[in-house]
Amino acid sequence: MFVKYKKNYEKIAMGLLSFMPGEKDLKKLMATIREYEENELWQLYLWKEEEDMVGIVGVRLLPERQEAELQHICVNPSFRNQGLGHRLVQELKALLSNKYTVLPNEDTAAFFTRCVDEEEAPINE
Repeated sequence: MFVKYKKNYEKIAMGLLSFMPGEKDLKKLMATIREYEENELWQLYLWKEEEDMVGIVGVRLLPERQEAELQHICVNPSFRNQGLGHRLVQELKALLSNKYTVLPNEDTAAFFTRCVDEEEAPINE
């Protein structure tokens, strides 16, 4: 289930975000976290499985276009290849569906497109 980011999740969020290719530098990572904390249009959600925070998604809301730009998506490497990233995309779309259309940015486009293609693929009988 999604848990909205709070300051007491900072270290967990930084750890998960550090798995993103563009977030390896500590200064960049800290600036990203600060933006999520200070800018109400930037929203960060952690994914909780049982007692563990195992994934994270971050969006930038664009209310004038009714879009939410998926800026960050990452799953703890120990939980990868289990469909969790795909589920994060589905759950995020459901969470924001009443106000926003979720779209990827340049960094998340390839993964997002794979998830959408899987959703739309015909089921073979």
